Amino acid sequence: MVKLNGDHLKLAIQKDGRLTEDTRNLLRTVGLQFDAYKQRLFSNCRNFPMDILFVRDDDIPEYVAEGVVDLGIVGRNLMVEAEKNVQELMPLNYGQCTLMVAVPADSGISDVKQLAGCKVATSYPNSTQRFFAERDIPVNVIPISGSVEITPALGVAAAIVDLVSTGSSLKLNDLVAIDTVLESQSIIIANPNSLSNTHKSSIIERLLTRFRGVLSAAEYKYVMMNVPSHELDYVSNLMPGLKSPTVLPTADPEWMAVHTAIREDVFWEAIEELKRRGAQGILVSSIEKMFV
Repeated sequence: MVKLNGDHLKLAIQKDGRLTEDTRNLLRTVGLQFDAYKQRLFSNCRNFPMDILFVRDDDIPEYVAEGVVDLGIVGRNLMVEAEKNVQELMPLNYGQCTLMVAVPADSGISDVKQLAGCKVATSYPNSTQRFFAERDIPVNVIPISGSVEITPALGVAAAIVDLVSTGSSLKLNDLVAIDTVLESQSIIIANPNSLSNTHKSSIIERLLTRFRGVLSAAEYKYVMMNVPSHELDYVSNLMPGLKSPTVLPTADPEWMAVHTAIREDVFWEAIEELKRRGAQGILVSSIEKMFV
């Protein structure tokens, strides 16, 4: 019978839901070997001192705060809503969504100040109450466990606060967003006591190093090209890479081979400028992992 290992780190992740597949993929990408069957509630990593627990995402902040587990991967929206004593360690760059205030499209309401004295339905009562309180707008928050979008049509509330990913659900229910409560994505959170434990904190840092290697790599492309020798200084300044580009001589003294990493957010602009400067034979590849 498989049992939890008392000496291992404990990580809680969503058992089944919006973040589950991406979370499992991330864990496997950083080299963790574990089994994940639908009926299994936990799994021992075969090659890392950590056990993974598969739980309801709503429970993850509580489990982390109470020390049932050392770490949790959860949406920032749930961590903020839970108001538990946990520490956010790093964003994981998937599961992006926004907690927004929305009203019926024909309501004539365009500012949250117009909701003073109104009912607001939401599955995030703590976050909603805090949002309006910070703006000195008195509202009556109506907690709803699901199907929040239908409440204005039923006359239950004048507005809602709900998670928005693409906005399609709002459009289907003739709702429009008028303000943002919270920007959310997947994050990893920790129990403060686990971070102060020398043994556990060292394992946590090993895990975070793996995450950073994968997440950093996703932000860059590896580029190899031939550059006219007289343009080398300009190209080196244009694309410094992580510290400095790798420059190699070619059989033709008028050309140099340059290898470097380019950030995704400036990739196309950089490529266009390289072409203008005479770069040829440009090869681009993804970076699987990167440690800086």
